[in-house]
Parts: sequence; C-alpha cells; structure tokens
Amino acid sequence: MFLYSKRCLKFFILIFMVYSLSGCKSEPKPLNQVQEDTNVTEKIEGSLVFKNVTLDQSDKQGRPLWKVTGDKATYSPDRKIAYIEKPNGDLYQDGKLILQVSAQSGEILENGEIVFLKGQVTATDPRNGAVLRGDESEWKPKEDLLVIRNNVKGNHPKLQASAKEGRYLSRTQNLELIGQVAAISKDPNLQMKTERLVWHIEQEKVIGNKSILIERYKNKIVTERVEADKSEVNLKAKIATLKKNVQLTSVEPPVVISSNSAVWNLNDKTVVSDQPVRIVHQQQKLMVTANRGRVDLGKKVVRLTGGVQGEGSRKQAKLYANQLTWDIPTQQMEASGNVIYEQVSPQFNTTGDKAVGNLEAQDILVTSGVGERVVTEIIP
Repeated sequence: MFLYSKRCLKFFILIFMVYSLSGCKSEPKPLNQVQEDTNVTEKIEGSLVFKNVTLDQSDKQGRPLWKVTGDKATYSPDRKIAYIEKPNGDLYQDGKLILQVSAQSGEILENGEIVFLKGQVTATDPRNGAVLRGDESEWKPKEDLLVIRNNVKGNHPKLQASAKEGRYLSRTQNLELIGQVAAISKDPNLQMKTERLVWHIEQEKVIGNKSILIERYKNKIVTERVEADKSEVNLKAKIATLKKNVQLTSVEPPVVISSNSAVWNLNDKTVVSDQPVRIVHQQQKLMVTANRGRVDLGKKVVRLTGGVQGEGSRKQAKLYANQLTWDIPTQQMEASGNVIYEQVSPQFNTTGDKAVGNLEAQDILVTSGVGERVVTEIIP
C-alpha cells in the first residue's frame, strides 16, 4: 500500500513538472517572422549590417538631435561609423523639428556628432519653406550648422540661389552662399552675381560683402545695372543699400550714377546718395557732381545739393551752385545759391543767385534777387 502510494506520488510530481515547463514556454513564432529576424543582422567582413534601420541621437536632456531611417545600415568593425543606404531623416534643435533631409547614402560619424549625406541631398526647413539641394552635406548639431557642397541650390518663394557651397545656420535661418553665387528674385525682379552672399530668410534680406553685380529686369530686358563692393537688398521693402564703389547704370533715362553710398528704392525708382555723387548722361556726356544727390529714374529728374558742379560734354561751359535741379529729357537746369557760370568761347564768367538754361547748349541765364547785381567778367 505504501509502495503504491509512493509510486502515485512520483507520478503526480512528474505530471506537475511537465505541466509547469509547458506553461513557461513562449508561443512559437510563425516561420516567416523567424526568417525576417534571422535576416535583420548579418556580418560582412567583420561589419555588422542592419536592414530597414532607424538610428537616432538625443542630447543630455533627452531631446532628439536627429533621427534617420534607411534601407540598410552597416557598422564599421570598430562600431564608430554607420553607413546608411537611402537615408531619410529629421534634424532637431532644442527638441523641435527644423530640417527634413534625404540622400542616396549617408554616414553617422564621431558618435553621432556629424551626420554626413551624399548624392542628391535635399534639406527642407518646414519653418520657412526653404529647400536646399546639393551633392553632399554635413549636419553638425552642436553648431546648429548644415554645410552643403557642390551644385548647391536654394529655393524659396522669395528667392532662388545657386553656389558652390552653402552654410545654413538653422538657429538664425541664415544661408551663407560661397563661390560663383547667383541669386534671382521675382518680386522685385532682380538677378545678383557675386562670390559671397548671406541670405537672411526670415528677415527677407540678402547681404553681400564682396563685389556684386545686380541687374533689374522688365519683360526679360535689363533696365538698371548696379555694381558695388557691399550690398544689402531688402526683398520685402524692395530697397537696395549699396556701399563703396557704387555704379548704377540706367537704360532709361540713360545715366550713370557713381558714389560710395546709395540707396536704391525699387518701388519709387529713386537713387539717393548722402555722399559725393557723380552723374553722367551717357548720350550727351554731360556730367554733374555734388556732395549729395537724388535721382528720380521714374520722373527723370536729378536734384543735387552742396558743392554742385556741372560740365558740358565739350568742356566749353561749367556751372557751379549750392543746389541744382536737372530735367534729363529737356536738359534744362535750375541752379541756386552762389551761382557761377563759366564759358570758354567767348571766354567769360557770370555770378548771381540763380541760373536757368541748357548747359550743353551754353544757353544759361543768370539772375540775382532784388537789390543785388549779376556780375559778368569778360576775359580777353
């Protein structure tokens, strides 16, 4: 009886152990899932390969710095570099999305400090709608800097630009363009060429500190051409501020304006200079200079102030005054304040308060106020 009971006890213990083991065992995976898992990683010459991979990096506060997905990622044997095929990713700043990128291939370098992309690189800033393209790029999250090289193109509703290299500062939303820079805006209709240009996307300004050529178009025809050493074009206000060795050439009226400082208002069609300015009529070769000046290209009128001097093309006549208004189409001038008119043939000079006439035709009438005389000196 005891023996039978002992055998029964062993039998029940065995049944309990089998049941317990079967209860702890996990559910079996489908065959296709097992095959996918076995293909997730493989080793090729010491490198670890992942398929359909997602890589990311966070800062010390746990905020995302970048997140990249790809068809395949291959780690170098020392695990310091990850090579990604067909990467698509999001780049972050202070935990907020600032750029969406894609390329044909990519590399994660220096423990995630640099994201390198190559081949048909595209970067889009969802905050301002700017789209940047190039052959290769580097994202440096610690510097808030995206560097794009080779065949760089930037597109935005306000401006289209191209260059050899672009440096996009994501925090300020400024794009620095370097090397063979060309930029085109539709409103105002301008084309700019230089070697370095900084595009302040949010402020809608384009600033250059290198020699620049700016052309304004109307119906695909150049109406004004500007050269300067420094420039700032406010696309929103449609005002170009030009500094140092400024030369603006206008087709109509046909004048060339030269100064070291000029503000070109594209809406008003005016050019204002607060520094010494020279204006030359391209056809008549008539030249006027002054300490300050304002040219209304729309109304075709020049107004000069301080140390005004006008000279005819043949240098046969000169006019000096404190102020002068020049109507370009009629060539009529009105001068005032300490007026001096000099003529070569016959040789004489006349002084007075005011002068009216055509300098090129040597037809000038000098007058004075009540109680004052016009003085004429004839030189034999």
